[in-house]
Amino acid sequence: MTDAPGRAYHDGSQHALVQPALADAFQFRWFDPAAWGASAEPVGSGGRGAAWFLDGDRGRWVLRHYRRGGLPGKLLDDRYCYLGSSRVRALREFSLLQSLSAQGLPVPTPIAAWYERKGLTYRAALIIERLENTQSLLSLDQTGHLPLWEAAGRCIRRFHDAGVYHADLNATNVLVRPSSGEVFLIDFDRGVQHASHTANAPWKAANLARLERGVHKHWSAGTDNTPEPFLKALKQGYA
Repeated sequence: MTDAPGRAYHDGSQHALVQPALADAFQFRWFDPAAWGASAEPVGSGGRGAAWFLDGDRGRWVLRHYRRGGLPGKLLDDRYCYLGSSRVRALREFSLLQSLSAQGLPVPTPIAAWYERKGLTYRAALIIERLENTQSLLSLDQTGHLPLWEAAGRCIRRFHDAGVYHADLNATNVLVRPSSGEVFLIDFDRGVQHASHTANAPWKAANLARLERGVHKHWSAGTDNTPEPFLKALKQGYA
């Protein structure tokens, strides 16, 4: 299926990759939010309505079903062209998260990845560790939060220095734990880690520019502060 560390399971058209420590408890029903009953709570924002907080015996997790956006999403919704297991998005993200975690980079631990093939298409889902007591960087819009934006800049720089490209770097995919100042990056769908890269590789500047555009676009109208000081702090941390 993939060379990512994990236990592989197969059941007809269904396939899964699971953290070895949880393999003894694995069930394919993990990927069905209805099977969790009241223990599955829809995530309030992001994820195109396809993410749930899970509260189970083995821990508190997040389940995300992959769904398309834009015009393709209206036509295919949650189905993707099957080009081999090595191209399945959930397995690729699981593998990348495993690798980044092993390198000491602040990402959620991947729990399990799943896909179900039907003809020339497949649908997929991923379960990751829930990062407790965190909030999105975008929600930290008070002057006292400026040091956290600087910490976020340092965090992003760590990933870039490691050659990690985040395909959807925006302030909602940067989670901060205010009590400790810890910063995490989430949602690595279509992300890659370049084995070789230069300090001034163009994709790094493009990554930061994307984040900056998103902050300006989604900045809360309910705050008296403008985003400029916060972005300045982020860039200072990144420098």
